[in-house]
Amino acid sequence: MSGELPTQPGSIAWRDLTVPDATAVQRFYAAVVGWRAEPFEGDFNMFVPGGTAPVAGICHQRGPNANLPAQWLMYVTVADLERSVATATNLGGRVVDGPRSVGSGRLCVIQDPAGAVVALFQPGPSGRPTPV
Repeated sequence: MSGELPTQPGSIAWRDLTVPDATAVQRFYAAVVGWRAEPFEGDFNMFVPGGTAPVAGICHQRGPNANLPAQWLMYVTVADLERSVATATNLGGRVVDGPRSVGSGRLCVIQDPAGAVVALFQPGPSGRPTPV
């Protein structure tokens, strides 16, 4: 994640893809959809042609990202991460990764009862987390 993110609960704050070879995959998306890649802390921020704000991240599946599934993952802002995680598990969801800190915020990747995966993200006071 990079830059100012939406802090309104329920908004989509970010999206990224975590894969074993982020270098090859960022080249794939650059060729297929025209995104421009810029290295960011060992991973990549992706920009639309001529854009100045990143639209997505492509990350290596290592370190804190080792447990993340290789699929596009959206991050939904929540007001209280622990409460949202508890509600998700009470309603038949499960925790895939986390909760853990990311920059000034916190995140947890959950799986809903149908099997879909999403990250819940609670921004810190600055609303400017670092990449996952």
